[in-house]
Amino acid sequence: MDIHLTSSRLTIRALAPGDLHAFAQYRALPEVALYQSWSQYSYQEACRLYESMSQQAFATLGYWFQLALIERDTHRLIGDLAVHFIDEQQVEIGVTVAPEYQGLAREAIYTLLDYLFLELKKHRVTAVTDADNQACTRLLKRVGFRQEAHFVDNIFFKGVWGSEYVFAMLASDWSRLRR
Repeated sequence: MDIHLTSSRLTIRALAPGDLHAFAQYRALPEVALYQSWSQYSYQEACRLYESMSQQAFATLGYWFQLALIERDTHRLIGDLAVHFIDEQQVEIGVTVAPEYQGLAREAIYTLLDYLFLELKKHRVTAVTDADNQACTRLLKRVGFRQEAHFVDNIFFKGVWGSEYVFAMLASDWSRLRR
């Protein structure tokens, strides 16, 4: 993957083999895994994910990619952005950040949206979150996403039925927000 984005406090780049221990560590935290598809996360899972991503060129349609969030001052991996290229015009994103750095999630998403809308010229970006994940819901709304759906008991997740919110933003929405 050849991607390198910067903001005032972050560098966003391809996940590298040297990131995988830290990547697995914060993803294994119960508070991080709570609303994610995993319950526990191991270094071996991180290696498998990295290997599967390295088989595809970044932005290949139909694939998910994880981008490393690096704190610029410390060069520490603090989280990751998930990017799924649904089709030629639509992208789904997700964000996972170590608890002590969650205040940087908004900056990370802004930087990614600039790239997706202004550089890659995508039309629509979506994000899906567990309806109980109030922190993510607030984050997406603060960034400027609009809630488009509330699916009730639509996913059997970690042994129980769960509900999800779908958020979306169009390139025209982003253009208005950036003015």
